[in-house]
Amino acid sequence: MSQTLPDLKLLRIFVSVVRNQGFAAAQPELNLSTSAISTYMSQLESQLGLVLCHRGRGGFSLTSKGELFYQETLRLLSELEGFERYSAALKGELRGTLNLGVLDSTVGDSSLPLAEVIGAYSLEHPGVHLHLSVMSPYELQLAVLDNRLDIAIGAFSTRMTGLIYQPLYREQHWLYCSERHSLYTQRRIPAEVITQQRMVGRGYWSQAELARHGFKHSAATVDSMEAQLILVLSGAYIGYLPEHYAQYWVDRKELRVLLPATFGYQAPFSLILRRGRTREPLIQTFRDLLKAQLNAQ
Repeated sequence: MSQTLPDLKLLRIFVSVVRNQGFAAAQPELNLSTSAISTYMSQLESQLGLVLCHRGRGGFSLTSKGELFYQETLRLLSELEGFERYSAALKGELRGTLNLGVLDSTVGDSSLPLAEVIGAYSLEHPGVHLHLSVMSPYELQLAVLDNRLDIAIGAFSTRMTGLIYQPLYREQHWLYCSERHSLYTQRRIPAEVITQQRMVGRGYWSQAELARHGFKHSAATVDSMEAQLILVLSGAYIGYLPEHYAQYWVDRKELRVLLPATFGYQAPFSLILRRGRTREPLIQTFRDLLKAQLNAQ
């Protein structure tokens, strides 16, 4: 009897290639050479009798049938993972992969005991493989909607339909300048002077969000707190940073807060997950551990 279903390993390689938009980009995730990935993809296409993707100088793209096959592969792999979790639950143990996402620069935030929660989770459920990703707010929400992430933690100024947002805590942000900036040594600076400075905005902020923080336009754009910190430390810009993240440089007198009575805000952090997945054992157990840790603080 001829084989009617392709090897699961080939399917997972195919999904990784599509997610990363190319063979070379999928190398770190798969830990395979481009030639090996190409061989596996050729095997899959040979088994199916289909051309799934175009690759070459024109870049990577799926064929029309490749796109249909990709969507069906995602559905199949999701069903298989759900079956694995169900089988493990019948035996009273958790198995499978928990894909967790978080904003950058949260490791020093005492309000988010993520390391403690992960440690407790891994100790109690050693059969669960954890995959942790750091992404922007928009990417986190999109990945949860696409089931690439099971849970994500971050501050989301805009919300997407299809997701559940569970409030966690608020992160304090202040407006900073560095010792290299002309405002650093000045006192009693008028707000209108501050709003005329070259300011760093966030790539995921809308114009309305920027205005809520006191500025009509930005002179630079970033998508991470580390990038924001670098630009502020340069002395060429001012910008908002989380208090816990900036404190090290404040203690070293390399940063100062600008007019805290006027400029400052609290970012509401939430745990997000896709609707319909609240009762999945891997997700529910992690949520319970996080909730217990936050309540214990």
